[in-house]
Amino acid sequence: MSKINQTPIEEPLALALDGRIPPAVFLLTGCVAVIGCNSLVLSPIAPEVSRSLDASVQGVMIASAAFGLGTAGSALFLARHIDRLGAWRMLRLAFAALAAALGVSALAPVLAVLVAAQLVAGLAAGVALPAIYTNAATVAPAGRETETVGIVLTGWTLSLVAGVSLSAVLADILHWRAVFTLVCLLAVGAFLILALNGRRDTPSGEPAMAPLAALRTPGLLPLLLACGAFMASFYGVYGYIGAHLAGALGKPVSANGLLTLVYGLGFGGAVLLDRPVQRLGAHNLLPFAFAFVAAIYLFMMWGAHSFGILLAVAFVWGLANHLGLNMLIVRLSGIAPARRGAIMGLNSATTYIAAFAGTLGFGPVYAGFGLPAAAAMAALLTLVAALSAAR
Repeated sequence: MSKINQTPIEEPLALALDGRIPPAVFLLTGCVAVIGCNSLVLSPIAPEVSRSLDASVQGVMIASAAFGLGTAGSALFLARHIDRLGAWRMLRLAFAALAAALGVSALAPVLAVLVAAQLVAGLAAGVALPAIYTNAATVAPAGRETETVGIVLTGWTLSLVAGVSLSAVLADILHWRAVFTLVCLLAVGAFLILALNGRRDTPSGEPAMAPLAALRTPGLLPLLLACGAFMASFYGVYGYIGAHLAGALGKPVSANGLLTLVYGLGFGGAVLLDRPVQRLGAHNLLPFAFAFVAAIYLFMMWGAHSFGILLAVAFVWGLANHLGLNMLIVRLSGIAPARRGAIMGLNSATTYIAAFAGTLGFGPVYAGFGLPAAAAMAALLTLVAALSAAR
């Protein structure tokens, strides 16, 4: 499959900026933040939504599950068209659909409408995320791919710190519908900037790959296995650490918010390390990054009964996860540039399937043996990721 030809407007701006980070990178960062906000805001406002729509909190969280399911399915079956139609075009279409879905979410009169709207939002996100990562690799100045992807990944930090914190406050002051309205307006703004930023793609003219055809790309399967193990371990621990703080340590709900904030600061602060990592060779450091994350889980297992230790671990955990995710995306995006959209789609699909499997699979471990056992299981999975990446 031939690589999409770029028009003169589409040439990386780095050529005109003497290797500096192109402004488009910060647009992509904002796009990630919008998607992250929608994926994270429902949990803290679920009680308000349940009262408003006369449904249970568990029922409301079905909408969150629908978002994840839609993202995984879309990334697997629709993201492959990025290579044929162009990453910028697909990103614009995805954000138009995302904005519409968020508008319906804000106006949803019953739970079923909210669930359907979040499913559509997931379908849009499953195309948008691979398109974002594909564009990040395209516009990155030569030799600064790791730093560029690292900046884009800070969008998750923005959504984690601002989205989770502000959504609960906004729901308390105004209404839960105001939360989705605000995220919808952010999505509309991102779409308008994407539509007017002058970047256009030239379609390749070749048919899209079959959904799983990219799996035949040499070296891809071990990296996807590493991605799955890495993400399952994260979501498996992250999903239950709040329950551990409340149940085992007797902390208030606000303690979980503080731990999430510290994790987000570590994740975002790691961007300062991306340039040194780039010089050392991100491709070769990925197994060591995963091994470092495994060591953090072991330390978490040891310090699980101290809130102070868990806060310190959360900061380093966020930092290490940023480095691991960054290097993984750089590795995946460099395997086969002509198939980059399909490969990034498989990466996103693997991520969301692993999130579902990790949350589900770690539940019995946590219920039976607590957070230390869950952290030990995460360490084992992350070592599997390290060994797979080393291949």
